[in-house]
Amino acid sequence: MSTLPQVERVVETRLPTRHGVFRMLGYRESSGQEHVALVMTRDDCAAPDRTAAEGAVPWVRLHSECLTGDALGSLRCDCGEQLDAALAMIAAHGHGALIYLRGHEGRGIGLVEKLRAYALQDLGADTVDANTRLGHPADARDYGAATAMLGDLGLHEVVLLSSNPAKQAALEAGDVVVRERRSLIVPERVENATYLATKRARMAHDDPSSDPIWRRLLKGVVPDTAGHPLERTLLERYGPLVAAGPDLVIAQLAQSIDGFIASRSGHAEYVSGPIDREHLHRLRALVDAVVVGGATVAADDCLLTVRAVEGNDPVRVVLDPRAQVPASARVLQDPAAPTLWLWGEGAVPSAGDQAQVGSHVEVVRLPLRNDGGFAPGRVVALLRERGLRRLLVEGGGRTVSAFLHAGALDRLYLTTAPMLIGDGIPGIRFDGTDRLSGALRPGVRRFVLGDDICTEFVLTDLGHGTATPVRRADPA
Repeated sequence: MSTLPQVERVVETRLPTRHGVFRMLGYRESSGQEHVALVMTRDDCAAPDRTAAEGAVPWVRLHSECLTGDALGSLRCDCGEQLDAALAMIAAHGHGALIYLRGHEGRGIGLVEKLRAYALQDLGADTVDANTRLGHPADARDYGAATAMLGDLGLHEVVLLSSNPAKQAALEAGDVVVRERRSLIVPERVENATYLATKRARMAHDDPSSDPIWRRLLKGVVPDTAGHPLERTLLERYGPLVAAGPDLVIAQLAQSIDGFIASRSGHAEYVSGPIDREHLHRLRALVDAVVVGGATVAADDCLLTVRAVEGNDPVRVVLDPRAQVPASARVLQDPAAPTLWLWGEGAVPSAGDQAQVGSHVEVVRLPLRNDGGFAPGRVVALLRERGLRRLLVEGGGRTVSAFLHAGALDRLYLTTAPMLIGDGIPGIRFDGTDRLSGALRPGVRRFVLGDDICTEFVLTDLGHGTATPVRRADPA
């Protein structure tokens, strides 16, 4: 790294993206290899508060080319989701660059060789062994061009968006000051779980379980301060929930900007982006039980476990007044967490359904209201009798709306995605008022989660241990 490759800035243009408009600069090495940089400064940023970028250290991502992940949507890796998340983070910060490095396919072994490595992985090899069996290094990438490009851009001091410590070492060897390295961890999938585990175990990539602030929050401890930007975000976002004490009912829902949680056919994968889904997993990890309506279980076949972050799986509570959720539903078959299947007192399930579910499932009967549903307050009381005091009401729209309308929620996290569905399954809905003076106007906090905006509605005064009336709009 003492002698950086020669790179030439060849062209500059504009690239409008769903994250904002970036300046796109094309570079060419003396070897002929081409790269691009997507740059955003405070003058052209899409950050909600542009003054926040004034004097800020630029956020930088070194992204290795991955045709299968970036362009074709492969789930075998996390490259495409990392690319999307990095652009969103840079745009939200308002000052930084994404360096897109060509020639890095398959950690530098090339596209066809990467596909040959995939074939070996299909037979059981991990990503490191697959490369070495083909006669390649485990990682053949070089970041000299990236360092030279940052120098050309005048970015000599950066916050690096990466879970790979080797990238930080490479930049520092090229005299770039890395003020901080912020882990870029996206939610894990079944298809890439082995790939991610190999990166962490054999290539020293960051593990989400290595987050000390998050571990302390999971233990019920709220630190006074946090140094790392990611830790500060976690402390700001989730510290108040941990400090609220043991009795807490929160709800989370993601909906389009026109108020729908799914299309008219019920398709809902996905309304919000990966950063919001990580937020949901953090909420699950902070509660004793997650509550979901039977219609959502039947439509989404959700697992309701903690997979994207460190934490224990909550008890799963399925509200099924008429006992219509099929016994084949994953929450009723997967033993990852105890599951309460709530039926109405007079519900008659399909023959043999109860006998077909896993031993982790307990059926509990509750009386119904006149409208055929469960009273939210009765559900909360039942769960607290069983020692389940911190609750997350996750969906769907009717269930969350019922808890909100009944005054059973302390907090509501409502994420709105920049998507117009037009017609579909509605999100928050309840009996309103004739005049806006009667509308609910609680205190709020807002978080930028990639493309999405999460609004936290503060419905009760948890700090004093007592519920307070929701503040309403001022009279007209």
